[in-house]
Amino acid sequence: MLFSNILLAYDGSKASNRALDKAVQLAQAAPGSVIKVVHAFDFPRVFIGEGLAPIPASVNKDYYDLAEQTVEEAKRRLDDAGVNYSAELIQGAPAETILKLAQEHGSDVIVIGSRGLGGIREFVLGSVSHNVVQHARIPVLVIK
Repeated sequence: MLFSNILLAYDGSKASNRALDKAVQLAQAAPGSVIKVVHAFDFPRVFIGEGLAPIPASVNKDYYDLAEQTVEEAKRRLDDAGVNYSAELIQGAPAETILKLAQEHGSDVIVIGSRGLGGIREFVLGSVSHNVVQHARIPVLVIK
């Protein structure tokens, strides 16, 4: 099965690096295909009781800088692979952002790593890849 409009969810984890490799293989198999890379990140939040504690601006800046570095790494690897791509950094809930972007761009397939950098939040809320698989209306290729 050949895909021409591939959405790659990338967060810099080992699994997402393997997903990037698979997206490159898919793109190379279908001349003229394009990979749309998305790195969705959300700033940390700390709840105390029912209130939301403010996070220092320096912490948010560190998160944003790391997100930019993650996108730049994906771009470098895709440049080296010689495939057509575009990359986007979006703030928001990762699963929702990935699904929305797939729909907006008319993606044929979503390629995502099985485990990202979610930590304890992933344990409590469910993994991003699980949410994407459950709600996607197009094929999802989950890479271990």
